[in-house]
Amino acid sequence: MTATSLPIPAFPKSFLFGAATASYQIEGAAREDGRGPSIWDTYSHTPGKVLGGDTGDVADDHYHRMPGDVALMKRLGLQSYRFSIAWPRIVPNGSGAVNPAGVDFYSRLVDELLGAGITPIATLYHWDLPQGLQDAGGWPERDTAYRFAEYAGRMAEALGDRIAIWTTLNEPWCAAYLGYSAGVHAPGHTDQVEALAAVHHLNLAHGLGLQAIRAVLPGAMGSVTHNLHVIRAADQDDPRDVDVVRRMRNLGNEVWLGPQLGEGYPADLIADTSSITDWSFVRDGDLTQIRQPIDILGINYYTTSLARYWDGSTPREMDDGHGDTDATAWPGEQDFEVLHVEGEHTAMGWLVEPAGLTQLLTQVSARFPDVPLMVTENGAAYDDRVAPDGSIPDRDRAAYVAAHLQAAADAIAAGADVRGYQLWSLMDNFEWAYGYSKRFGIIRVDYDTLERTIKDSGHYYASVIAAHRARWERGSEQA
Repeated sequence: MTATSLPIPAFPKSFLFGAATASYQIEGAAREDGRGPSIWDTYSHTPGKVLGGDTGDVADDHYHRMPGDVALMKRLGLQSYRFSIAWPRIVPNGSGAVNPAGVDFYSRLVDELLGAGITPIATLYHWDLPQGLQDAGGWPERDTAYRFAEYAGRMAEALGDRIAIWTTLNEPWCAAYLGYSAGVHAPGHTDQVEALAAVHHLNLAHGLGLQAIRAVLPGAMGSVTHNLHVIRAADQDDPRDVDVVRRMRNLGNEVWLGPQLGEGYPADLIADTSSITDWSFVRDGDLTQIRQPIDILGINYYTTSLARYWDGSTPREMDDGHGDTDATAWPGEQDFEVLHVEGEHTAMGWLVEPAGLTQLLTQVSARFPDVPLMVTENGAAYDDRVAPDGSIPDRDRAAYVAAHLQAAADAIAAGADVRGYQLWSLMDNFEWAYGYSKRFGIIRVDYDTLERTIKDSGHYYASVIAAHRARWERGSEQA
């Protein structure tokens, strides 16, 4: 069976098929047209931080090749494109004057997308904090949230109602914990107190940012995107394992969902982390500021985790997919381990489990029935090969996409309100601390020539979108 002959799931007529990228991972032009440095510029240029010494200085050179990349999106038939805006390209130092050249780039991108019939979904923060703000303390400092709100309002003024969905933050879990506690992401700190302060100020930035956008665009559709964790206990009958999962879910999921969707921070989370912080960075009125109506809750999904209590004496297993570090991505939690699970794994070492996506979507939708969901990232890294004829027969990635599309369709059939699927990623790119060693794209990028080639997985995804269009153009009444 070839990639293009894989099954094609059916979706509701309004379901939005797209692909996603992030600014630092694809744009390049790191020192051009007034762009300031970000924490990822600093981190990637620090010896030993990124595999192979890779940086995002050039990346995919999307900054210069944007019209051609949009043409490829149109060729694939994408209905939407989820991109992120580089804060330091707009406000080079994080505060102060706006850089007109940066605004112009994104304005041209949006116009190009609209001209191609592609819906723009803009993410305001995908981890590239201006270095000037990090120098002032970064996300552990409250002022960063206010600077984010200023930036959000300026982008609303610049791009206006041309943006269909405004997403404040992408995976703040990674920004807070991997950046400030585990040290495997920029800025590379290993301070659990900083990480929890960053959590709150990212939450505050989300709320303030949505308010700033709606002050300019009262009818704007607001969103936030989380990598919510599907964590299971190794032994459901062992209360220690069950409690480990409770604590991990609090740090991974509830610390975001609670404040942003109106339930506040869980009392047991505050108690569990009391040895680290008293949470005095949460001020009166903050939860009201954070709790703003959202029109879409974005969910990024790649894998599941199996966790259990660790006795502190046996060799500890930490197959959590977040890189090798002696520090922790889970502040206050040292008495647990994450187990390796046999089965199919991607090149990232992540277990392939489509059923986890169905479980996550149905559970979140049942809990928050008034909040529509969208799969805002889902995809897989594999070690691609280029065939003699120049094609890229990545059937494993195509099969991954097919299985997870079916998982999303299954969630809809079970009653989940899922509005779309944004595949990660449109093209191969700078994969953070892994540099250019991991390829997630449905479009291959030759890093020597920067030539783009649609992979078989891209052709499969295009066939899904084409079949969806054809089905509804025929006037089918099936959901």
